[in-house]
Amino acid sequence: MLDPKLLTLIKVAEVGSYTLAARKLNLTQPAVSQHVKELEKELGISIFRRHGLTNELTPEGEIALGYAKRIASLYGELGSDLKDLKMGRRSYIVGITHTAEASAIAETLARYAATNAGTKIKVKTDSIKKLYEKLGDYEIDFAIVDGPLLKGGYSSVLLDTDSLVAVMGRGHPLSGHASLTTDDLKGVPMILRGKGSETRSLFSSALSSAGLSLESFDIVLEIDNIMTIKELLAKNEAVSVLPRSACYGYGDKEHLCMKPIENLSMSRQINLVYDKDYADKAFLDGFVRLYREVAGH
Repeated sequence: MLDPKLLTLIKVAEVGSYTLAARKLNLTQPAVSQHVKELEKELGISIFRRHGLTNELTPEGEIALGYAKRIASLYGELGSDLKDLKMGRRSYIVGITHTAEASAIAETLARYAATNAGTKIKVKTDSIKKLYEKLGDYEIDFAIVDGPLLKGGYSSVLLDTDSLVAVMGRGHPLSGHASLTTDDLKGVPMILRGKGSETRSLFSSALSSAGLSLESFDIVLEIDNIMTIKELLAKNEAVSVLPRSACYGYGDKEHLCMKPIENLSMSRQINLVYDKDYADKAFLDGFVRLYREVAGH
């Protein structure tokens, strides 16, 4: 059974109040206070400090909270895995970026589950930063990320290399060009991913290296959802800059075209990131092999 003191720590950190945490956990306020005191005594640290009307974590408390979340997540996965084992299933939780939803990665995950009897895959979509956090807290088994690897301590497998390209509908005036220049793009409305996306950051960095900035372009819409962007592009509403791999899905080749942008270097890696101490090697090897078949490598 999971130590209830750890659940109390997680809840107090979440709501910032012993009283509110007690209400959420169906405990008395003195019981919550006692749980925290016992943890502090066991660990030899102060976990919270009072700040106005709320309780703030100390630096030591931040570390304790991180471990508490990991333990709680592992305990939850234990119950889930044991249940799946009884039913003859094996479950995996895979974190992917929003861009990966529209690439060969999603198809590979579906095909892996379909061709490996008893396999169940749950996909969690989030930003690269959040995926690393979920990996560290054992909320996901694997993370598939694009762009540079952000943290050490993890193992990784290079799945693919990708590049950003200009994307537009097949009826767009620029669709007849073999390639585009930045001047071509300045003259048309553009739809871009949001400011926190790796796609936008890479495009902005490439422009900066060429002495340009996003302010030089007519950005009329910012959307994080790749599918929505592609639907708008197919209607010849605007031009976007997207990963080539994101234009892989059903209907993309029929409705969209991709053009390289001259003098901009916008390549990046797609990596499968995992904790080598907990990774399932059979899944790892099988997924990598299947991805390369699906992507045509």
